[in-house]
Amino acid sequence: MFLESHIDQPMQKGCIEVICGSMFSGKTEELIRRLKRAEFAKLKTAVFKPQLDVRYDNKHVVSHDSNTIVSTPVSSPSEILDLANDSEVVAIDEAQFFNTNLVDVCNKLANQGKRVIIAGLDMDFLGKPFGAMPKILAIAEHITKVHAICIDCGEIANHSFRLNKNKDLVQLGQKDEYKPLCRQCFVNNI
Repeated sequence: MFLESHIDQPMQKGCIEVICGSMFSGKTEELIRRLKRAEFAKLKTAVFKPQLDVRYDNKHVVSHDSNTIVSTPVSSPSEILDLANDSEVVAIDEAQFFNTNLVDVCNKLANQGKRVIIAGLDMDFLGKPFGAMPKILAIAEHITKVHAICIDCGEIANHSFRLNKNKDLVQLGQKDEYKPLCRQCFVNNI
């Protein structure tokens, strides 16, 4: 059996990297960090986000810490294939908001030799696997799960608890609509 304890720099061509976790865990921050390193290495990058994500900016991927990188908003994963062109690194933020066609798009891009970096929530506000993320996690070569800190007890948080009673699966929000919770506090709050 071969186990990798830590992948220091998974910058290989033709691979899928996933950065997942709860809200406020630093997923977008890590995505931006990896993209800036790729740009420093003079690799051609293409960054995409769902058109519906207009929380901070229409055209930029923005972390909760206000770090930004220019992106192209798209309404469907197929647009990414058309726009990635000669990019060596393709990044997609908020991947949970795309349909399952994103899985095929990621595979096609990686099979073309591109490094594909995906960031997204792995669970919805009910604690269930979210959108295409479970399938993307299954095909990824590299997975980084980041954690927030539980607002209620200070432990490691991996749940995004919705503070209002809205039952819609997709509700864009920030700190006034969601809080990160550990498993026990999440169970105690539902």
